[in-house]
Amino acid sequence: MREIQLEIAPGTYVIAVSGGVDSVVLLELLRQVPDLRLVVAHFDHGIREDSEADRLFVQSLAAHYGVPFVYKTGNLGAHASEAAAREARYAFLRQVMKAADAKAIITAHHEDDMFETAILNILRGTGRKGLSSLKNTQDIVRPLLSVPKQDIIAYAKDQGLTWHEDSTNASTVYLRNYIRHKLMPHFDVPARQQLRQLIDSTADANEEIDAILAGHLSLQPSADVLSRHEFVMLPHEVSRELIAAWLRAHEIRSFDKKAIERITAAAKTYTPGKLIDVDGMHVIRVEKRFLALTLRER
Repeated sequence: MREIQLEIAPGTYVIAVSGGVDSVVLLELLRQVPDLRLVVAHFDHGIREDSEADRLFVQSLAAHYGVPFVYKTGNLGAHASEAAAREARYAFLRQVMKAADAKAIITAHHEDDMFETAILNILRGTGRKGLSSLKNTQDIVRPLLSVPKQDIIAYAKDQGLTWHEDSTNASTVYLRNYIRHKLMPHFDVPARQQLRQLIDSTADANEEIDAILAGHLSLQPSADVLSRHEFVMLPHEVSRELIAAWLRAHEIRSFDKKAIERITAAAKTYTPGKLIDVDGMHVIRVEKRFLALTLRER
């Protein structure tokens, strides 16, 4: 069995524990890392009728390890989308991180999760960001991204750990589960290595592209304003990337490929004085010489 070792800088962290094998193994591994102060956080989405059992299990697990436990029930309902569930979960985790004055959130995403997310985003047409979207960030640490699922299960069995299986994980109605159960079993070791190399090389390229876009934005009249003449003269693919980077720089992330195409086309063709809706809260005001991102007037 492959040994799993984690390197985490000392400090306080919020660990997201669902009760599944991945997060149970992560908690077991983290408790062995010196100088870590952990807060176990569990979000009950309120999607499954049996989800309370998961919360009680995680609560008992936290008590067993002697670490603080925090939970919240979302009551999202059985028909909640994966995106809605993820948004609610991370909003809760960030609230806990702030309250605990923690350095970051630690999640149990592993190598198979990274592959599934990349394939899922390719199928959804999410563009260059989608292929390498599951990664470590400033406030989210994912120490198991290089560990295959089979190694996590093997470790759990070897250590005699117990966990709860999410009853929805077996259903191929969800696209992610279809990828997990129908596509991923056909990926042998060489195929997994090739996909990993593709994800890593795309992540490197994205960093370079993002740096170029950030440099271009830094030369604009202000953080909220783009020179319209320069924008119109950009190749269409580049202008779309610039709009997406501009919105992300303002912490606006609730957009998809279609929204970026709509905003980009409008920014190039609208007559001065018109407004472009961004996300219901923000608009872009089109003027002859510039584009201005502002809050929508109430």
